[in-house]
Amino acid sequence: MAGGTKRQKEMRKALRALLPRVPFSDAEDILERALAGHLRHLPPSIALWQATTSHIRHNHTDYDLLLDDAYDRDAARFFVVDDMNDCLRDWGCNRQIEETEEDVVPE
Repeated sequence: MAGGTKRQKEMRKALRALLPRVPFSDAEDILERALAGHLRHLPPSIALWQATTSHIRHNHTDYDLLLDDAYDRDAARFFVVDDMNDCLRDWGCNRQIEETEEDVVPE
């Protein structure tokens, strides 16, 4: 993944800055999500944050299980915010998710 478009290169650079210790497999999935067409209109840093929070929520928390257990979206997000922030800290991220933070783009 050495080459790529200008946007892909910007995303990789922004990912290294945002998540210096992210595992490679997670980084690949986050980049794929950040480069998705529905996020193309966003600046790389915002698209990357959206992709990161979505990836963590669905792959490193019980969010989907909570939805399956009939919790609504906001309640499920409330219950996983601490796990998400733990994951972000583990990956070296200085930014944290606020309990009231809303996604810019729907998942």
